[in-house]
Amino acid sequence: MTTQKLSELAKTIRSKNAGVNKITFDVIFRDRENYERVKRSGALTRESMARLYRIPAERISDFVEYDPGYAIKFTIYRLRPSGCAGDGDIFGAQQYAPLLDLEVAA
Repeated sequence: MTTQKLSELAKTIRSKNAGVNKITFDVIFRDRENYERVKRSGALTRESMARLYRIPAERISDFVEYDPGYAIKFTIYRLRPSGCAGDGDIFGAQQYAPLLDLEVAA
């Protein structure tokens, strides 16, 4: 079985604040083919993201496959509000890195 990294298939992989208590992740594809491939593979699901980020599934507030935009988006609850003591990423912009090497089956 051949695999490719998500970063080779997606046009954009990013994370950012979604209010004070959440971080949202966007994975956007150039074409339907790669978008559908990732959806079919099961590599990017609510459950797989909980495993990848080592969080309980309940911390994922939303998980959306947006077919018209060839995009998959999910949002997680922060452990502490953005900018409070102990917050290591005020803007939530550094949280996408584990997605880059996510293996997607052909």
